Amino acid sequence: MVVLLIAAWTFLVLILFITIHHRFTNAFCKSNKRLDGKTCVVTGGTMGMGLEIAKDFARRGAKVIIACPFENEGLDAQKLIKEETGNNQVIFKRLNLESLESTRNFAQDILRTEDRLDVLVNNAGVGAFASLTPDGLLNTMQINYYGPFLLTILLLPLLKQTGTSEEKTRIVNTTSVLHKMGTFKPKKMNRLKDWIMVYPNSKLCLVLFTRELAKRLKGQNVVVNAVDPGGVGTKIYYNSTGAFFGKFLEIFCKKVMKTPWEGCQTALHVALDEKLEDVSGEYFRNCKRHRAKALCYDDKAARELWDESVQLVKLQECEMDECVR
Repeated sequence: MVVLLIAAWTFLVLILFITIHHRFTNAFCKSNKRLDGKTCVVTGGTMGMGLEIAKDFARRGAKVIIACPFENEGLDAQKLIKEETGNNQVIFKRLNLESLESTRNFAQDILRTEDRLDVLVNNAGVGAFASLTPDGLLNTMQINYYGPFLLTILLLPLLKQTGTSEEKTRIVNTTSVLHKMGTFKPKKMNRLKDWIMVYPNSKLCLVLFTRELAKRLKGQNVVVNAVDPGGVGTKIYYNSTGAFFGKFLEIFCKKVMKTPWEGCQTALHVALDEKLEDVSGEYFRNCKRHRAKALCYDDKAARELWDESVQLVKLQECEMDECVR
């Protein structure tokens, strides 16, 4: 009985500490920048943090393209954003990052229909669950990393065309503090038996990708940074824990840590703050630059991951010449 009481009190003290820590360290985007005449793409922009990011961009006057795999969810979000912001330049496009074909189709559609792209927010993501996609990749790795990798590369021509030396275009990659638990084994990232580590591995890859891409884009008027939103109450927990426990975790995180609106503030800061015009390849948390896992600063690892990713998403040499070089 005494042991149970001690355990209960320890748990309550821990929860109190976490709550106080988050309340005192939460930071908020202070930019008043308008986005009239600009175009922003937000993957996963139909719920959670992505929806909050999309609403913020729409309030600032941007043309906002939200993307997700589910038509009903996308159309509902499109309607909601228009109603809440009064901005009718909100477009839903279907994107299933679990499919290389869908990712390519989405990118081609953007390149065909848009004459500019000012901000790309790679926000979509899922928790850990184990199966292989039709492309032969572990689904969480493909949705969280390989899909965003391919999408970003394919959209680079439009991002480079839009950016200027006075106002660069921006790419924001949503990672997680759990990237620090990730391990770098590029040849073993897609083994089903290693699925338990797939979420932190995918988020580690996003930071490595961010740093490598920043180097390759130097001098091309496009900047890219990674953001860690902290513990946020969203539906991402449903993927790995099921509906009942997922709902509990969503509510718990909203009450104890961050709501989706609070969680999206660092992404907004990195996408909008004028002081970050020339900042690229960095890792941000609570609207400030932080140090990522030490491995993220290993240039050899970043290049190795890049080369492996290019092969796995089936990018052709001519595409790399057009998009990156």
